Amino acid sequence: MGNNFDIGIIGGGPAGYTSALYAAKLGKKVVLFEKNELGGTCLNRGCIPTKLFLHSADVYQEIKDADKLGIYAGEVSFDFEKITEHKNNTVQKLRKSLELMIKQAGITVVNSEAKIVNKTVIEANGEQYSCDEIILCSGSKQREIKGLEFDHKFILNSDDILNQTQLPNKILIVGSGAIGIEWARILSTFGVDVTITEIASQLCPLTDWEVSKRIERQLKLKKIKYYTSTSVEKIETGKVTLSNGEVIEPDCILVAAGRESVTQSVPEGVKIIGDAAGEIQLAHYAVSQAKNLLLNIPYDKTLIPAVIYGSPEIAWVGQCFKSKEEEEGYDKVVFPVSALGKAHCDGCIDGFIKIVSKNNKIIGAHIVSKEASALIQQIVIAMQNNITTDMLKEVCFAHPTYSEGIMEGIMQL
Repeated sequence: MGNNFDIGIIGGGPAGYTSALYAAKLGKKVVLFEKNELGGTCLNRGCIPTKLFLHSADVYQEIKDADKLGIYAGEVSFDFEKITEHKNNTVQKLRKSLELMIKQAGITVVNSEAKIVNKTVIEANGEQYSCDEIILCSGSKQREIKGLEFDHKFILNSDDILNQTQLPNKILIVGSGAIGIEWARILSTFGVDVTITEIASQLCPLTDWEVSKRIERQLKLKKIKYYTSTSVEKIETGKVTLSNGEVIEPDCILVAAGRESVTQSVPEGVKIIGDAAGEIQLAHYAVSQAKNLLLNIPYDKTLIPAVIYGSPEIAWVGQCFKSKEEEEGYDKVVFPVSALGKAHCDGCIDGFIKIVSKNNKIIGAHIVSKEASALIQQIVIAMQNNITTDMLKEVCFAHPTYSEGIMEGIMQL
């Protein structure tokens, strides 16, 4: 009976630990396999540690700018080693909290690499575990680019950059997705000379065209150099030649070219969720998949919000447009954040709230603003519940808030 379980779960990231906790709540006997740390990439090497660095960068910038508010803090400096230490301590604290939650739920944790033998047997650490049901949540890994293979010294991945205790003077970031943009914001705030290359024709290619244009403007203001439709052509003795002919000499290169699924051969009947499924690689999507699988709670795959963090935040949901011409035939409003009293109070007037609708229904929203990660959720709830723009006009929005930007935008549709 010792190694017999109702459910065996491989991978302790958001998809895995959420599935384990919900299964245990249903009274199932659960075994969870994780070869590294519980929490997966999100907690240990992704979402959480990156946001900790971003928060430190934001606080540093706010203190530097405090004299505009009549507050004088004197000479401001930072200790990046201490910032990294704070990141490590916070991640460890959150991981211990998760470990305790897993333990209290009565879930057996096996800290070992696991292999699926067949649809009811998992092998790990020389033992076999019989499971009535197996869920594979093995996550993803950094995608390598030919010619930019990680050596973890000069050519870094997102794990490597998180563990640096000293800042480079100059860095090249390859890729302008969420990882690339967030690290560009962090490093430039701390005085690093940042250059971004993007192989696509616009920055942050998954976003709306107007968001991309605004990101370009923000990077220029931060003196971050960027090149679109550009790749790395060759590297020799520290010199990097780009496809546009530019030659730069960075201290290191951060390859932020996305992630790819980590899977193994699975027999029929084994469920695959999270990044391993090769669909939307976002922690909150993995959690929705787990809720659906264990609790039969449905979700709408077309309404998964995305966020790029930093100042200001960038968030979007629904339909994205790659050009102004694509928007023809739709109703659209772009409301400037600078028209909001709360934005002026906070000194965060850069950005906009863009809402696109058709036949009185919102089909997409794109927000560049402080609190964008929270604002987008209001739009998601409206879209998922078929709340029309006319119905939203009846809602009373608190003042002064950033949410008023949604109201003002809706009133113009």
